[in-house]
Amino acid sequence: MHKNSILIYYFIINLVTLLVWEADKRRAVRQQWRVPEKWLFFLALMGGAAGALAGMILFRHKIRKPLFWLTGILFLAVHILLFTYVY
Repeated sequence: MHKNSILIYYFIINLVTLLVWEADKRRAVRQQWRVPEKWLFFLALMGGAAGALAGMILFRHKIRKPLFWLTGILFLAVHILLFTYVY
């Protein structure tokens, strides 16, 4: 895979993840249908951990749930290691 493609992938997955966290927070406030938590975890696992952590902080969403902090930090660390290995 070309290195620029990896950068583009990480940018897109983190932007999408951030937008999903924002939408889920908005829906939570309005008491509407929510994004399933397994999808939030999946997006973080697929490379969107930075977007997930940013969404937690920016939108104050899921900040009281230690599992989200733990998985977000763990997935981010794994992806940073993978990213540095590729570069």
